[in-house]
Amino acid sequence: MKRINNTEFFRKAIHISSLLIPMLFKYLFHYNRKNTFLILLPLTIIFILFDTFRIEHRTFKKFYQGLFGIILRKHELSDFTGAVYVMVSAVLCIALFPGNIAFMSLSFLAIGDTFAALVGIRLGRRKLPGQKKSVEGSIACFLGTFIFGVVYYKFDYQLGLSLAAILLGAGSATLAEAWRIRFDDNFKIPLISGFVMYLASIIFI
Repeated sequence: MKRINNTEFFRKAIHISSLLIPMLFKYLFHYNRKNTFLILLPLTIIFILFDTFRIEHRTFKKFYQGLFGIILRKHELSDFTGAVYVMVSAVLCIALFPGNIAFMSLSFLAIGDTFAALVGIRLGRRKLPGQKKSVEGSIACFLGTFIFGVVYYKFDYQLGLSLAAILLGAGSATLAEAWRIRFDDNFKIPLISGFVMYLASIIFI
């Protein structure tokens, strides 16, 4: 059984905090896109500009890596960080999907990706074919997202999503997390699961 190092634990602590975005969208802004975007869009632009400056400006890049390099993935040293993809996917999900689906898909990102990483590192023994990711991590991703969805299905009567849509959303979030397609997890998980839940909400009314 592997231990989760402090760096990975800190990264996932930051990642689970992205749950704040869908929670604010639902409970503070009540699915109001206009009011949400008044805050979310400027923040997203700031994140993109900051990371672009970090990547292009050599002196600042060295300074930034000296402060935060320990928590960056190797590819993030010369590319956007996961935080940028979280912000961009949040903007796209809220713009493209109904409020309840945007809320659920962004929540699936925060919960599913975190559970997959922590359980995969700690307990993962069976690797998915041709990947570093584990079967145990994928199971944790599915269970975490599905249980979260079921809790809302049972206790939030205004959620407006069927159990079938939640099941398919959790399943598609899990497949997206495990899929080897070259897109950041923070981008593909909410958009793919959101699209699947949107189709399911049409079919399973």
